[in-house]
Amino acid sequence: MHPINLYNTLTRSAENLSPMDGQRLRFYCCGPTVYGRAHVGNFRTFVMQDVFRRVVEAAGMETLHVRNVTNVDDKTIRGSIAAGQSLEEFTEYWTRLLHVDCEALSILEPHEEPSAIAHVPEQIELIGQLMEKGLAYQSDNGSIYYRIAAFEEYGKLCHLNKSDVRHNADQRLNTADEYDKENASDFALWKTWREEDGDNAWDSPWGRGRPGWHIECSAMSMKYLGESFDMHSGGVDLIFPHHENEIAQSEGATGKTFARHWFHVAHLKVEGEKMSKSLGNLYTVDDIVSWGFEPNDLRYSLLAGHYRQPLNFTKDSLNACRSARRRLGQFADLLPVGLEPTPGFSVFAPVLDALLDDLNTPKALGLLHSISQDVAADLKAGKSEPDEMVAIASGFHNALLAFGIEVPQADAGGEEAPDGIKDLAEQRSAARAAKDWTEADRLRDELSKAGWEMRDQADGYELTKL
Repeated sequence: MHPINLYNTLTRSAENLSPMDGQRLRFYCCGPTVYGRAHVGNFRTFVMQDVFRRVVEAAGMETLHVRNVTNVDDKTIRGSIAAGQSLEEFTEYWTRLLHVDCEALSILEPHEEPSAIAHVPEQIELIGQLMEKGLAYQSDNGSIYYRIAAFEEYGKLCHLNKSDVRHNADQRLNTADEYDKENASDFALWKTWREEDGDNAWDSPWGRGRPGWHIECSAMSMKYLGESFDMHSGGVDLIFPHHENEIAQSEGATGKTFARHWFHVAHLKVEGEKMSKSLGNLYTVDDIVSWGFEPNDLRYSLLAGHYRQPLNFTKDSLNACRSARRRLGQFADLLPVGLEPTPGFSVFAPVLDALLDDLNTPKALGLLHSISQDVAADLKAGKSEPDEMVAIASGFHNALLAFGIEVPQADAGGEEAPDGIKDLAEQRSAARAAKDWTEADRLRDELSKAGWEMRDQADGYELTKL
């Protein structure tokens, strides 16, 4: 069993991470709010969390992976009422589509996938503990708030002191909480029922209402992983206030360390722009497929940058990743087929080493290609013995498994492009010569939709069947 060296947001340093109980590495991933289709920005985080799990398991550790579904909040309630559906019916539909997209992207199913609706009793119980300890209070309108002034370590994850939190409260905290409270920085644990909530309310010792967003994850993570567990993960946008509030709730109630390691994934940009509904760039898996790409091209592109750095997602990057997958497929065609893979990485061991070093996926992918090229030269020269080829094939298979990447079969015979495709390629070549990049991109997309890739070269171009 090899520990993984992973950056810890809490300590701002890379640390070895191994199971605190010596058996299973227990970790929680904040899942999506299911009121619409998940987009590529969401999937950058989910794919990186999936690679984390795969690498940990490749290193010989057992895992217990919990990913929640947020189906009780303002957005899901408004969406269900607008759709004329019950909250359960509305959110189950979007949850099913989430699972379809996860399967398309080769994301492993979590071992447990709790939903907020199913765990309201646990949330009420946790709020009661906080009330008993004086860490929570009831406002005049019946809502329950967490009193952050009573929790000395508030701000330790985001590295803000309480005065900073108070100063930024109106801009950064609880923008969805429109309820009376003692201080602007306090956050809602239980929201008293309002008319616009419709039928979405539960009985509690403090009257009918619904849980706040933050308490949901504390209750669900501790139910399935215990009061203390190994690692908690999400996008960087969740560090403050969501994860900071989770720590305050959980540690305030139990007096124990909540999660000892915090793993956060940086933002995704699209063509250099911030993702937003107004820009129309909240692309889904279906959008990527409609452009002529495979979901695994998207997965590869989401691994092409280090998780702690913002990643710029472009159609050009998708094309490059599709080509990279094809090259790996060409290498796979040199290996023996029909073998039962054996454990270990053989000559591809440096790939696992790079992944164990703070999930350095770009370095690991580079090593996967460079080692494949070296091995391919030996295979073509007949320098490898049969037993070596078996070990190489197993190592390559296990490396792909750690990434969760599938490779296409190499082209057989190099199919010649039909005249229509050649005409599009000539038009694109002319557009590039005229520096009409918009038209060149449009024609490239046309070729892609038709199932062809145009690779620009110093002396012209090459057309390849996808």
